Amino acid sequence: MDGTKKQKVLTPGQAYVKITAFCAYQERSHREVVQKLYEYGLKKAEIDELLSRLITENFINEERFAKAYAGGKFRMKHWGRVKIKKGLELHGVSSYCIRKGLEEIEEALYEATLYTLLVKKARAYKDIGLVKKIKTINYFLGRGYERDVIQEAWDRAVKEKAVS
Repeated sequence: MDGTKKQKVLTPGQAYVKITAFCAYQERSHREVVQKLYEYGLKKAEIDELLSRLITENFINEERFAKAYAGGKFRMKHWGRVKIKKGLELHGVSSYCIRKGLEEIEEALYEATLYTLLVKKARAYKDIGLVKKIKTINYFLGRGYERDVIQEAWDRAVKEKAVS
């Protein structure tokens, strides 16, 4: 035995039932759905037909997915716009839908969230001065926030004496 598990091949009808449940559970990108259909053992022509049907029946919608993804990653994981955009690109979402998804993030809330997180993170570092600033900025660059927005939040925190 080679240790690999043989995947049961589904008929298009069986695959439709499973994929609609998969799509109904949470928003899915086209890429996720196509990948899952290939896992079910379907051929390209069958996948294209099912994909068209899923779009027509509104089980998948790229713009709706982009909005849900962007809003969720910001609210739950506190990702910045850069990281969210990269994630959407990895899902194969169009640039139009990426823009629509990022519009879900209200600018004032984005800046306020970054400020709150930045103050908390900066206070957690034992370093002082420039080292603390560099570590904090690098942390939020890694979280996908834009350098200028981070700098503005840092300057505000210093001005308000929230960090030193």
